[in-house]
Amino acid sequence: MRALLLAGLLGLVFALVFTPTLIWFFKRLGWGQPIRVDGPDSHQTKRGKPTMGGIAIILSSVGSYFIAKAYNGESPTQSAMLVLFMMVGLGLVGFLDDFLKVRSQKSAGLSGILKIAGQVVVATIFAWASLQNKDVFGLTPASTKVSLFRDTGFDLMQLAPKSWGEIGIWIGIAAFLFWIYLLVVSTSNGVNITDGLDGLATGSLIMSIGAFAVIGFWKFNQACDITNIAANCYETRDPLDLAVVAAAIVGALIGFLWFNTNPAQIIMGDSGSLGIGGALAALAILSRTEILLVLVGGIFALEAGSVILQRSVYKITKWTTGKPRRIILMSPVHHHFELKGWNEVTVVVRFWIICGLLVMAGIGLFYVEWIYGSVA
Repeated sequence: MRALLLAGLLGLVFALVFTPTLIWFFKRLGWGQPIRVDGPDSHQTKRGKPTMGGIAIILSSVGSYFIAKAYNGESPTQSAMLVLFMMVGLGLVGFLDDFLKVRSQKSAGLSGILKIAGQVVVATIFAWASLQNKDVFGLTPASTKVSLFRDTGFDLMQLAPKSWGEIGIWIGIAAFLFWIYLLVVSTSNGVNITDGLDGLATGSLIMSIGAFAVIGFWKFNQACDITNIAANCYETRDPLDLAVVAAAIVGALIGFLWFNTNPAQIIMGDSGSLGIGGALAALAILSRTEILLVLVGGIFALEAGSVILQRSVYKITKWTTGKPRRIILMSPVHHHFELKGWNEVTVVVRFWIICGLLVMAGIGLFYVEWIYGSVA
């Protein structure tokens, strides 16, 4: 508990110190944010604003986690290290994308294929490492079973009949890797898409990742061990340390939001949105609450879904009728409401409210499931 509180406090303090330093440094270098030409006219005032603020969030999170663990006289756990690996790995992919944008002063950085390739490489290493090193209870950080509030009975490694032998094993491995890719790529890109208004992604991430701090702490208190063999206990590897690393990230996000709220002094950039989005996916995977992420991270799913639907309808109607149609004025959906006349701050606050309601619904369902037992 002491490490959890200290990690959150240090993450806040470090972000409050690192972020203004980055703002000054990037202004000296002239590393300003390029703005997409087809975006809302009101966004042209953001051109040249310092970007890559995610660096401050990631450094603050990593530093606060290790200091909190050292102060508590504890060694870092494999589960927490995997979350940090995912965050730093995807943060590096995002940094390369940001760097190419500011160097060329164009809104296009890495190509979509290269960006996804980088995400897949990081996710592959994560997936392999998450199934290594069983603890005394025989648990690895992740599981090949699909999870909702805990592992369900649906095991990806058992998709093929045992009689298929080695072929069945490879099918299971491919299914597990695809599941991890789907979670990581969709979540990190969902956060990236949401990061289009001052403070929108940052405030939403505080609530979504904060939910996993609560879930991790609850699972630690209700963990299955020698003293607790209740039917609704949780078999989760290192749940308290997952809560500690989540608290560190939340603290850093709060500190960053001080400078990122409207009018933002610095933008998170792909360095932050991809990195923190990856950490969100990793927390869901390792806490065995993968499907619950759809609700806890629902605001990011809505934003990404609006882009997918908009492009799909546009291409289908163009192909079938020759007259392309749009279901909203502009995707992602937060731009739609801007074009409808909503002030940027109004859009952000209302989206925060939606995010908060979704997060509370997710935690509420999580608690209800604990009361009435496993759904597996």
